[in-house]
Amino acid sequence: MASGAPTSPAASNQLPEEVVTCLQNARFLHLATVSNNVPHISLMNYTYLPSSPYSSTPTIIMTTPPSSRKTINLADNPLVSLLVHDWASHRPRTLSHPDRSPSPSRPGPRPGSLAELLLGMNTASVSQISTEINGVAEIVPRGSEQETWYKAQHLANNTFGPSEDTHSSSPGLWGGLGTDGNEETREGDGGTRCYVGSDEVCVVVVKIKDGKIADWKGQVRDWVVSGDQAAALPNGV
Repeated sequence: MASGAPTSPAASNQLPEEVVTCLQNARFLHLATVSNNVPHISLMNYTYLPSSPYSSTPTIIMTTPPSSRKTINLADNPLVSLLVHDWASHRPRTLSHPDRSPSPSRPGPRPGSLAELLLGMNTASVSQISTEINGVAEIVPRGSEQETWYKAQHLANNTFGPSEDTHSSSPGLWGGLGTDGNEETREGDGGTRCYVGSDEVCVVVVKIKDGKIADWKGQVRDWVVSGDQAAALPNGV
C-alpha cells in the first residue's frame, strides 16, 4: 500500500512528466468536491491542456449541469481534488474471498495473437502510476468567448471515431459518470454533444496546484506547480 507520508515536493512550472503521461492515457478522472463538510465524488470525462490562450498554467477542463451537486459545491468551495489512474485492473481473489469473481470484461484478443502481444506491451507501458491532483476550480462565465473556446477543446478531445471501443465510454450521464441524476440517451457520437457541447452545461476549469504520484510499487512522491498556479482564483460564479 502506498504511504501517505509527506516527501520533499519537486517544484516546477510544469507538471511532472509522469503526471502528463497519466493525464494523456487515462479516460476518466475522479473529481472530489465538498460543501458544508459534506464530500461528493464523481467520475468525469476531462481534457488536459498544458496551457491555453486564457492561462499559461496547466489546466483541466470538465463540464457539468448547473443543477448538479458538484456545481453547487464548486460555487461554495472552489478547492478540488482529482484522482487519475493510467492503469486498469480487477481485484483478484483473496484468502478471505476465494470465490470472488473478477469484474466482467469485454472479449479480448485471441490467445497467442499479435493483438494480445500488443495489448500486453501497451498495458505494461501505461499501467504505472496513479496521481492525486489538487487545484482551484473556476466556473467559466456563461456565454463568454472563453467558455466557447474551452468547450470546443473539450468536445474535440471526447469525440471518438467509429472504431473506438464503446464499452469503455461514458454510459450517457452529463459530464461523465457521476450520480447527479442527469441522464441522456447516447446516440451517434455516443452522447458527447449532450454532456460536453450542450448549451445547458457549465464549463469548469481547474488550475492545478500540487499533488502526489503513487506508482505500482507503492512509492509516493509529492510535486508542486510553482508560479502563478499556486495562487487561489476566485470562483467564476
